[in-house]
Amino acid sequence: MTSLLWIFVMLFALGALAYLRVSLLTSTIVAAIVMALGTATASISPLAWLVFLAIALPINIGAFRKSVITRPLLKLYKGIMPEMSSTEREAIEAGTTWWEADLFAGKPNWKKLHNYPVARLTAEEQAFIDGPVEEVCKMLNQHQVSHQLGDLPESIWQYLKDNGFFAMIIKKKYGGLEFSAYAQSRVLQKLAGVSSELASTVGVPNSLGPGELLQHYGTPAQQDHYLPRLAKGLEVPCFALTSPEAGSDAGAIPDFGIVCKGQWQGEEVLGMKLTWNKRYITLAPVATVLGLAFKLQDPDKLLGDKEDLGITCALIPTDVPGVETGRRHFPLNCMFQNGPTRGNEVFVPLDFIIGGPEMAGQGWRMLVECLSVGRGITLPSNSAGGIKTAAVATGAYARIRRQFKLPIGKLEGIEEPMARIGGNAYLMDAVTTLTTTGIDLGEKPSVISAIVKYHLTDRMQKCVIDAMDIHGGKGVCLGENNYLGRGYQAAPIAITVEGANILTRSMIIYGQGAIRCHPYVLAEMEAAFDPDPNKALNDFDSALFGHIGFTTSNLVRSFWLGLTSSYFSNSPHKDKTKRYYQHMNRFSANLALLSDLAMATLGGSLKRKERVSARLGDLLSQLYLASATLKRYQDEGRQTEDLALVQWAVEDALYKLQDSLDDLLNNFPMGLGRVLRVILFPFGRPLKRPSDILDHKVAKIMQTPCASRDRLGKGQFWTPSPFNAVGIQEQTFKDILACEPLHDKICKATGKRHPFMWLDKLAAEGKALGILSEEEVALLERAEVGRMKSINVDDFDPAELRAQTLSDETQHQAA
Repeated sequence: MTSLLWIFVMLFALGALAYLRVSLLTSTIVAAIVMALGTATASISPLAWLVFLAIALPINIGAFRKSVITRPLLKLYKGIMPEMSSTEREAIEAGTTWWEADLFAGKPNWKKLHNYPVARLTAEEQAFIDGPVEEVCKMLNQHQVSHQLGDLPESIWQYLKDNGFFAMIIKKKYGGLEFSAYAQSRVLQKLAGVSSELASTVGVPNSLGPGELLQHYGTPAQQDHYLPRLAKGLEVPCFALTSPEAGSDAGAIPDFGIVCKGQWQGEEVLGMKLTWNKRYITLAPVATVLGLAFKLQDPDKLLGDKEDLGITCALIPTDVPGVETGRRHFPLNCMFQNGPTRGNEVFVPLDFIIGGPEMAGQGWRMLVECLSVGRGITLPSNSAGGIKTAAVATGAYARIRRQFKLPIGKLEGIEEPMARIGGNAYLMDAVTTLTTTGIDLGEKPSVISAIVKYHLTDRMQKCVIDAMDIHGGKGVCLGENNYLGRGYQAAPIAITVEGANILTRSMIIYGQGAIRCHPYVLAEMEAAFDPDPNKALNDFDSALFGHIGFTTSNLVRSFWLGLTSSYFSNSPHKDKTKRYYQHMNRFSANLALLSDLAMATLGGSLKRKERVSARLGDLLSQLYLASATLKRYQDEGRQTEDLALVQWAVEDALYKLQDSLDDLLNNFPMGLGRVLRVILFPFGRPLKRPSDILDHKVAKIMQTPCASRDRLGKGQFWTPSPFNAVGIQEQTFKDILACEPLHDKICKATGKRHPFMWLDKLAAEGKALGILSEEEVALLERAEVGRMKSINVDDFDPAELRAQTLSDETQHQAA
């Protein structure tokens, strides 16, 4: 019995050491001390010492361990793992890892998260948002853009060029604004709340495009020529990557260039004949300079010994003979400029390669690095901005619109989708803020950018559908008063572009995250294929035994945190958010453990098990979304009135994580799911989705003028200008709330319960009774005009809806 007790003590000690991630040597020493104490009490036999020494000595004597254990395992590993292709290697090595690596490691450092700086705008950036951004929002008539012109008006195009909207990323020495990533995000959020066309037109040149590539890789001559012209709007850029045969699989582009000699401006020069056929290229129809990705070939070896140089990026003026642009695609009635570009054996000098001839073949690395930044800003910011505006506007509409003698926002059926919109608006703003903070700290977060692109565009689409359901006919009927319809139509575009969401979830997030974020896997892979055998053995040994300790620790942590429901794990705060941090500690350990087990059981075939990869990616993604939400709450001073929004967002993210984890265990390789379920969920699933009470609290915030509601819609365009339906409705919302006591006053005076409509007639009755002041009468009359504008929909003369070109309209006017 005493021996069993000492076995238990030993297991407990080793478990505690693994939980705390103590080094191998320290763990061995502690185990030896426990053995010695057991021997002193005659509870441990000499045989136990022999077993202990047989295990402890080989793994602690470096030379012996490497020779007997590591070398055979290295040989086995090389036989199992396929060597990475150059394209895969460039994708893995491009960019950096940041907070997502902490989440992947099974033991998040919450102090580290909260010590990241609070994102703030400079005075210059705030002035730009309050000035030019506010002004262009006032100028835009969305109905005119989408229904009448099929484009932004020329006056807006010129305003964008004149005020540097295309130059937010360009350095000041070239005439640009040189804004932070956070500032770019806030600009795009405000524009997106007004028009997806406006946000897309501004966003694309400031993300993946010639400006970004030139600043990082361009030659001094290219930078000096193009960047000032881009900053002034003298050049309109686009970047052509996607081909009909290569969409999400961008590395498979069939477009090519042949190195050869040819005539350029009357002289024979070394150059390239380029042939391409690109699709879905934003700004291509109006671009003056075309960034082009293609595979460069050198069959005559004019540049060196290689014939296939690889993906290359070049900058081509669109007025070069043979360049075809100008035609447009028609993406779901969203009228941003998007179209094809073609060229057949278009000759240009080698100097047109971005970075010059020495950058031939370096295009894939350039694209992946720049995409990791741009993809983390533009689409996530556009999605967040659109939903922030929709959340506040939906709250106003639900308070104005009445059915069954109640504002519809007080109906429980309406509260449920409203809570999804409000909670997601809070979360999405938090996620864009944390992501751009990382970018501004110098990170190039390729994994995070994939997470936020997928999850924010996905949540945006679902929230727009919820908003449409709440608005009913108001959302369905297009016109100047409809602020949802065009965004609803455009939502699938964001889902599709910059890597289709299905592929992003099933291949990219975890496919890159598993290797980049894991503390040992990439080191093992690099060591395995190192040509120096001694260095390979030493590096593999270090990574392998670090990996074994890491996996053991996460197994122990997962078991203990599951057994105790993580109650004893660390949390930086003791308030109502404490349990969220503790649950995330548990799920982080689960993610790390399941990743190692998936890689161990599936090996190199894991990347082909897309549904397994997708669910593992979901775990990492939802941890990131939840931690961003908690970071926002911290940065904004832990405003307790915002707690319902925080709780809804985090509980929703963690519940979705739990669903993916449950599905993963149901489908885990080699039937390990049942065993793992006992370890991870010993008492069943611990979390529930946000409650009805929480839904009610969030919906109430959306319908009540308060600081929380203001923070929810902070930075969006609320000015009640002639073309801003949400701004006008916001003013009506405030007027309606101010009119409710006046309505009650009139009902009491007349002894009759009047319906809350025809407020102008009630105003006249109250005035006749002498119970209302002139200001109160005017308020009721103004509120009635606004109320009817808010709940009514537009109608048209049939001729206005006839499909017509501008030339048709001109002929009609002439007749």
